[in-house]
Amino acid sequence: MTPAGPQDLRADLEIISNHVPVAARVLDVGCGTGDLMASLVAHRQVDARGLEIDGANVAAAVARGLSVVQGDADVDLADYPDDAFEVAILSQTLQTTRHPHLVLAELLRLAPRAFVSFPNFAHWRVRLSLLWGGRMPVTRLLPLQWYETPNIHHVTVDDFRAYLADRRITVERAWFLNRDRPTSAAAANFRAEHAVFLIRR
Repeated sequence: MTPAGPQDLRADLEIISNHVPVAARVLDVGCGTGDLMASLVAHRQVDARGLEIDGANVAAAVARGLSVVQGDADVDLADYPDDAFEVAILSQTLQTTRHPHLVLAELLRLAPRAFVSFPNFAHWRVRLSLLWGGRMPVTRLLPLQWYETPNIHHVTVDDFRAYLADRRITVERAWFLNRDRPTSAAAANFRAEHAVFLIRR
């Protein structure tokens, strides 16, 4: 089966795929079944490694010929040496980690640059759901009920920006998506469903 081209990936993964340097050494943390990795290997000639907590996803990725190991970002990133990669990727995984600040620190220990994408919990639909319904939101990007969701640390665009500023982490670029289409950085905390940041030490 031919790996998906960047245009066939989920919107945040397409952005990441289009901006990973050709032939880079890449670690994809929370790589799922390896869609992004497969695209990067086929279309950007990267040396890709993956870390994934779900055993079934690991098996599916390995069956595709990808180098993926089962592991937990909260504890297993410590096993990698400093600067083992040129780029680290954490897509739609940050909010599921127990200690997101430590995971982010590990990403920037392992690589000088990292892509981080996450659903924005301050999007207006989420706010409206809480305001009018008084219940935890269920949306296209947050499709599970509160008792089923893996999300344990709800993060907003402004929370993430403040975190980076406090730690003097540089934002090289940021992309904001609404309905999988680019939206302006202006009022992104209110308007964007999803954010992608490229950060560096």
